[in-house]
Amino acid sequence: MQKIPIIKIGENLIVSLQFDIDDSSAVGLQGDLLLMIQKTGATGVLVELSALDMVDSFMGRMLSDITRMSATMNANTVIVGIQPSVAITLVELGLRLEGVHTALNVEAGIALLEKLRTAKAGSGHETDSDK
Repeated sequence: MQKIPIIKIGENLIVSLQFDIDDSSAVGLQGDLLLMIQKTGATGVLVELSALDMVDSFMGRMLSDITRMSATMNANTVIVGIQPSVAITLVELGLRLEGVHTALNVEAGIALLEKLRTAKAGSGHETDSDK
C-alpha cells in the first residue's frame, strides 16, 4: 500500500493523487484523511486528480465516500483537475457523484472551499463540536 501525502494549508487539507492508486491505498487514504480532519480541525478538503488518466467504479465511489465522510466531520470537499477521459468514464460507469463539488483547478477549488466555508458560517450552521 502506497501512502498518499496530505498537506494542511490554512484551514484546508490538500491531497494530490499523482499516480493511479490501488484499492487498498484508496481505503488507506480515506482513513488517513479523516484522522487529519480530526487532528487539525480542517474545514476544507481539496482532492487534486489532474495526474489521473483513468478511474474505475471503486475509485468513483471512494471520491463520493470521501465527500460524505468529510462532511460528517464538518469539512467541505472539492475535487479538482478531472481530466476529460476521467469525466467520460465516470458518466459511462453511471456513477452519480451527488453532493460532490468540483472545480477545474486548484486555485478555483480553494476559492470554492472559501465560498462554502463563508456560506456555512453565514447560515448559522453549528455542530455539536462548535458548542
